[in-house]
Amino acid sequence: MTDALLPNGLKEGRGDGQCFRKGCNPFAQTGRSKLQNKRANLNQQIIKEMRMRAGAENLLKASSNSKVKEMVLLELSYVNSNLQLLMGQLEGLNSSVEVYQSSQETANIPLIALGLKETKEVDFSTPFKDYISSHYNEDGANYEEELADLMDLRQSCRTPSRSEAGVELLAKYFNHLPLVESRFFSPTHHSSIFFTWYDSFTGVPVCQQNLSLEKASTLFNMAALFSQIGTRSDRQTSAGLKEAISSFQKAAGVLNHLKETFTHTPSYDMSPAMLAMLIRMMLAQAQECLFEQLALPGIRNEVVTLLRMAQEAAKVSELYDHVHQSMIQTPVKDNVPFFWSTMSQVKTNHYRSMAHYFMASALLDHHVGPSDDEDQQEKSLSQVYDHLPDGCSPLDILKKTAERERVGRAHIRRAIAGHEEALRIYSLCHHLNKLEVLQDILKASHQRSLHKASDNHTDEEFADYLVAPDIISKTDQHAEMEVPAVLKVKVSDFFQRLGPLSVFSAKQRWTAPRKVRLRTDDKDLGFTLKGDAPVQVVSLDPLCPAAADGLKEGDYIVAVGEAECKWMGVGEVMRLLKDVDQQGVDITVVSVLDGNPTMPAKSATFCGNLPKTYSMICLAYDDDKNGKSRKLSKKSSFLSWGLKTKLKSASTVSLPTAEQSWNKPCPAFPSSYKDAY
Repeated sequence: MTDALLPNGLKEGRGDGQCFRKGCNPFAQTGRSKLQNKRANLNQQIIKEMRMRAGAENLLKASSNSKVKEMVLLELSYVNSNLQLLMGQLEGLNSSVEVYQSSQETANIPLIALGLKETKEVDFSTPFKDYISSHYNEDGANYEEELADLMDLRQSCRTPSRSEAGVELLAKYFNHLPLVESRFFSPTHHSSIFFTWYDSFTGVPVCQQNLSLEKASTLFNMAALFSQIGTRSDRQTSAGLKEAISSFQKAAGVLNHLKETFTHTPSYDMSPAMLAMLIRMMLAQAQECLFEQLALPGIRNEVVTLLRMAQEAAKVSELYDHVHQSMIQTPVKDNVPFFWSTMSQVKTNHYRSMAHYFMASALLDHHVGPSDDEDQQEKSLSQVYDHLPDGCSPLDILKKTAERERVGRAHIRRAIAGHEEALRIYSLCHHLNKLEVLQDILKASHQRSLHKASDNHTDEEFADYLVAPDIISKTDQHAEMEVPAVLKVKVSDFFQRLGPLSVFSAKQRWTAPRKVRLRTDDKDLGFTLKGDAPVQVVSLDPLCPAAADGLKEGDYIVAVGEAECKWMGVGEVMRLLKDVDQQGVDITVVSVLDGNPTMPAKSATFCGNLPKTYSMICLAYDDDKNGKSRKLSKKSSFLSWGLKTKLKSASTVSLPTAEQSWNKPCPAFPSSYKDAY
């Protein structure tokens, strides 16, 4: 599955002169593009049903006729049912992990990738042109090329390629947004532009008139793209595993940055609780890949190595258990796909059972020999257990054959029970049942443990009630959040022709540009200049000709004659003024307006179940229209409905895989990976 790139001849002419990449072709028939198209269609259907629900609720409040109310209630029940079905379909898309996996991936447990958030197109052209004319007193038509570049960049970010180039594209747009915000979004007045994004889990649209939602959603898509790169990596090769580990750690880093920076984002998928869960899931998947990296070259069939791998597997199990606990907490459990919580449970039990299997192998297949390092084995075994069975010590387990085999059989019993629990949970989710590779791996692991138990069966086992102790999780390589360098990439301002951002921004207010005639008086202009760019008039002589012509203290010089000098320093401007003759020269100046700006109105955020001061304008907003607001009555979120009624002995050894037939005789450690090609 490949991502088609579109050629783009546009350059950031005001910047570094380099072409920026287009996103994927939205019409390319790849599995991922089809999935995103389905997501977009579902979002539109959800909006339609929500509009119908809004109208029905308004009619229910306005009508006093009992028959009309009865019909409206019937219509509402029909709409609610449709919304539940649409939500179920959206959950199915979030459960479609197979389209994100590597095409060579046939021997590893699938990983979960985040889907990209969908958004509506935004037309910056008319509002920004009007703002340039009214605020900067320039002709907005002169900035059509810059506006086209900005709109093309945003449009490309809707379909980024699943590669580093796609991440760089999103990062470039994200780093342009603060510049655009400083230029066009006044802190005292709201823009007429509406940014609409759809919740990736619920499909509920959220609309804002500032750039906070735009920035947060771009970061979310950047993390989603990293997660998709991680799942696509070929985990049967060392390079592929390194890429997967790095990608999941970067996804966690971006999500953590989003969580800490945008704390009040009104979208369920970017709520603090949801982001905390997603961060844990990304780190758990990174730790799983670290475990696979250890097992890739083969696990040495010796006591110390097996004990170490037992603790590594227990660490993966522990992290997935934390993920599952996060998923079943309110309000995350109301929105997270059932597939995800089930998958986390399956992996928790699978890797815990694998840890017990490694312990059983270390105890049942090996005995302390004359050439073995007894002290090292005793130290390793003492670090595995938090507590030992009564009357036992690590040295007793190592030296006493009967005690060693008794504890080993207890571990293999726990391994079998854990594998059976994983298979039981797997059967409860019909989306998981589609992943045949997962079923094959679970069955192969279960069969391997059964063979181990059969090989070490004794008649006294039925009278043995020893329960194997828990294994302490430990790892030498911790998965940690990694903030990608692309988040700090420098970009050139599309609208730098407007002037230095420190002065010519939406925060400042100026007078209209005015011309002042400069004439020399004994080679003295009557003022001095200071500043880098633009230069500012200081020490103005109130009796000089320039002051009489309207020049004021603190004015900024933006042009000398026909030469623009917004970006000129004092030396460059003085060179333009030094040759002023008796006829003089016209300079163009602007004055900063003083005054107390009015406090901004309450930020408009539009989505379901919000306070009375907000509205549902996003349901009435249409891309093909001018987007005028209609104030509707307050609505309760349809997310509170009943959306879910669900059940909730070789020299080297390796992990079980789907390629091993689970009903065939297994070696002690069946092969985990096949050749990459």
